[in-house]
Amino acid sequence: MLLTVIEILGIAVAAFSGIMEAKRNSMDLIGIYTVAFMTALGGGTIRDILLNRYPIFWVIHPEYAVGIFILSVITALVLRYKQIIIRPYAIIIPDALALGLYSAIGAAYAMELNVSWFIAVLMGTITATFGGVMRDILCNKVPDIFKHGGHLYATCALSAAVMYILVKSATNDHASAATASLITATALRLLSVKFDITLPI
Repeated sequence: MLLTVIEILGIAVAAFSGIMEAKRNSMDLIGIYTVAFMTALGGGTIRDILLNRYPIFWVIHPEYAVGIFILSVITALVLRYKQIIIRPYAIIIPDALALGLYSAIGAAYAMELNVSWFIAVLMGTITATFGGVMRDILCNKVPDIFKHGGHLYATCALSAAVMYILVKSATNDHASAATASLITATALRLLSVKFDITLPI
């Protein structure tokens, strides 16, 4: 139950970041939904394929795709009639939250299959980052994860996945582990953007 709640929260904030990026690029409703869908569900889809988890999670829960569509329509209408200027933080903050939530859920699903720690960390990182990669590609941008000299992104997800596994192994408590993952990824990402922290290579 808790993993489902974490997954839904991750989908919501990731979809919102996708919607904001799509609107900033002047996309129509179809474009907005496509970007939001890929941002929210893309990383988890790749995770499920790699872990051989079928059916894919959003096929089992079609309400996820429906919810993203409803969120896309509502947000698009509000932004259209309110003429709100989309600031960078409207994308950065929900994206940072999604990194933490998805790192936790990806690592958790991998651990349920009794894979190694390394694979669990990798699955957490993929779940958290590949939706953002798809979002950036659809918006004709070089993905943050691939930019030389860009702010920390994959590092945040990787650190969060490691934190989730460490806390979960120590406490056997999903809530504590997910909270630690969320705080780790969000703090690292926001500090990286604020203080222009990048990897040296």
